[in-house]
Amino acid sequence: MDTITLTIDGTSVTTTPGTTVLNACREAGIHVPTLCNDPRLKPYGSCRLCIVQIEGMRGFPASCATIATDGMVITTDSDVIRDLRRTVVELIVSDHPLDCMTCERAGACELQNAAYELDVSESPFGSGHERKPVDDDHPLIERDPGKCILCGRCVRICDEVQGLHVWDWQGRGFDAIATTAFGDPLAATDCESCGQCVSTCPVGALTARQARGRGRTWELQRTDTTCGYCGVGCTVTLETKGNQVVGASAPLEKGVNRGNLCVKGRFGYDFLGHPDRLTTPLIRRDGELQPASWDEALDLVAEKLQATVAEHGADAVGGLASARCTNEENYLFQRLFRAGFGTNNVDHCARL
Repeated sequence: MDTITLTIDGTSVTTTPGTTVLNACREAGIHVPTLCNDPRLKPYGSCRLCIVQIEGMRGFPASCATIATDGMVITTDSDVIRDLRRTVVELIVSDHPLDCMTCERAGACELQNAAYELDVSESPFGSGHERKPVDDDHPLIERDPGKCILCGRCVRICDEVQGLHVWDWQGRGFDAIATTAFGDPLAATDCESCGQCVSTCPVGALTARQARGRGRTWELQRTDTTCGYCGVGCTVTLETKGNQVVGASAPLEKGVNRGNLCVKGRFGYDFLGHPDRLTTPLIRRDGELQPASWDEALDLVAEKLQATVAEHGADAVGGLASARCTNEENYLFQRLFRAGFGTNNVDHCARL
């Protein structure tokens, strides 16, 4: 069977076999709230916010962990479903600080969005549980365990995508927490500082330290571009405010990286606005480096290389290629030195 047909909220929807009910809803443009779901991760079904009603099926299954089958009849929104979802959010809020005005994730917080959608302003279950201390030792990642909602996304992305297993579970009930082995500071673990846990955290439990206080989410302009650190060509979204880059992320389901970034792509953007960054070629004239055009700079390099080869032979020159270039650009580079200058003195910075 190439396709299956199901009915969602009275609408006939066609999808492929093996698709989850949640993804079938999204393909049809039907909104179902979630907290623990990330398209980069395996279905988990822990938050129970994406519950739906399926004819002939008992209870209210989590749509993210239920495979759609041909002929299913699904209801995603009803008074009963909304009441259940509201109770889920109220339970989470009962153990979550409501300091949204100063939280870095305000405006982009999935819990805040769910609370707004379900009209939850406070929890009838009370609060007042002891606030867990902030882990402030890591240079790039700030961790506030008190804001953790136990969705497991940080644990799972570190395991399923990065394969590092830095995060895991500890404790039960209100004492449960996603933490490191033996509760060590994040900087003392095998963490690669990739920030994948930051990218998937739906609340303000894990945030980028260098972006703190530099702009609210609604103030930022976002521009998709290509990461310049290596030749892989990852898609990265630069977040800017006032002509300054204040953050970086990656759009899900887009580009070769599909929302994933390494430490350089996610946190290594400070050089863009650094006062020492060169923005034009420099040529030494009368003992001093002075600005020049690209044509002047390239003509000077070609002239010096040709003069050196003519005077000392081809083996007197060499080329060091860059991992920031594509394979095609590096091919042309080595071709220039081997065929153009007649030397095999070619190396690559990725080897060093």
